[in-house]
Amino acid sequence: MENTVMNSIKQNTLEQYEDLLNGGGAAYDRIASLFDAGTFVELGRFVKKRTTEFDDGQGNEFEGVVTGYGAIDGKLVFSFVQDFSRMKGAMSEAHAQKIVSVYEAAMKVGAPVIGVFDSAGAKILEGVGALSGYGAVMKAAAAASGVIPQIAVVAGICSGSSAIIASLADVVIASADGGKFYVGAPVSLNAKGNKEAGSVEEAAANGAVSLVTKNVNEALEAAKKLVSLFPSNNVEGTAYTENGDTANRAVAGTGSIADIAKELVDAGSALELSPKYAPETLTAVASIGGITVGVVGAGGKLTAAGAEKAAKFVSMCDSFSIPVVTLVDCEGVANCPVCEKAPYSAKLARLASAYAASTTAKVTVVTGKAYGSLFTLLGSKTLGADVVFATPSAEISVMPAEAAVEFVYGEQIKNAKDPMAEKEAVRAEWAKVCSPVTAARNGDLDDVIDPSELRMRIAAALEMLSGKATVSPYKKHGNLPL
Repeated sequence: MENTVMNSIKQNTLEQYEDLLNGGGAAYDRIASLFDAGTFVELGRFVKKRTTEFDDGQGNEFEGVVTGYGAIDGKLVFSFVQDFSRMKGAMSEAHAQKIVSVYEAAMKVGAPVIGVFDSAGAKILEGVGALSGYGAVMKAAAAASGVIPQIAVVAGICSGSSAIIASLADVVIASADGGKFYVGAPVSLNAKGNKEAGSVEEAAANGAVSLVTKNVNEALEAAKKLVSLFPSNNVEGTAYTENGDTANRAVAGTGSIADIAKELVDAGSALELSPKYAPETLTAVASIGGITVGVVGAGGKLTAAGAEKAAKFVSMCDSFSIPVVTLVDCEGVANCPVCEKAPYSAKLARLASAYAASTTAKVTVVTGKAYGSLFTLLGSKTLGADVVFATPSAEISVMPAEAAVEFVYGEQIKNAKDPMAEKEAVRAEWAKVCSPVTAARNGDLDDVIDPSELRMRIAAALEMLSGKATVSPYKKHGNLPL
């Protein structure tokens, strides 16, 4: 009799799962798009929610998250994909435990985690239990930070504590089609005049979201590309990718920072992050000569937001020993009230700290202007850069030439018989001071190179630095000027 009852229960459970699986659902569709065909293995698939005294008796539901592991381009990756079709993807204790278990497994073997967020929020009837579940996931994500790459994909609603968990990831990718990302309720913010509240576009504009795609499939493709570029963990070392682009390819090496960066990296390898936030500062993951790199490009004037963006990116690259290539054509700091309220000095100090504390390989190229403290802050040798180049047209000075001539030689020019001629003569002399050759003589540059050689020289430097090992003195952590 007992065996008959147990068999009946087992059969009913299997039929329920089979119905769910056969019914498809966005979670399984997304898993199929994310992983190499036939490689995904589900974990904890029979886990169900805990029934409380407040439930309506229909507690026989599977959790609204699918967890497991598989291969992406042959690389082992773990994932949790929230399923809105099950309990609206609500977070419960069991839901959280499934995600935590994925993190624990990924940490044991040193593999990346991709989380796909699509949840209406917490399972209210569980009360504090659901809140504890959020905390458990936050702790797991925080513990994994800097150890294994974490990528968050916002496919649907990602609000409140879920948005906090997603923000613990290294990269947040959101779908414009159906994606929502916010902490406070958009309804109240909309009533106060913020019509974009809750949109992924606004989250991208304020730096909370790294990349916005047209739809979920494009978001998953971007996540796959990042996984293929990133190393699997923080001890794997230099990451190499397959690319047919030759390292010795000549480039023009002129134009805007974005134009130069596009030429330098391997064809089709670049994925720019946070393009809508502080657009004057470029951050992108790419490869050069088959070596995965993080590219930082500073053009125009560096704002507080741009410094914060670059600092966060350099810190992420350093976590996984991804070499940082910095391109500088920067006129200096931005003189604006908004920046000073940021607070500006703390943001710039954070950037200095990120470069100085990083032990990953760092190659810097001054392609244009490098005025004032920005020459020091953006990957200079004094802050730990391994190799620093400049092109012949670079200008390196404590201040712009026009301002320097007026400040230092103002009286001399004013008292000259021909002030205009004197100013031009002084300016010509000052140009020698700003010359990259002068900086190279002082040891602040390693070489002044032709723009066409930029790619091959950077690729050679990266290969030379691929075995870089640095031992820093022990300390618990720096007191970051956040």
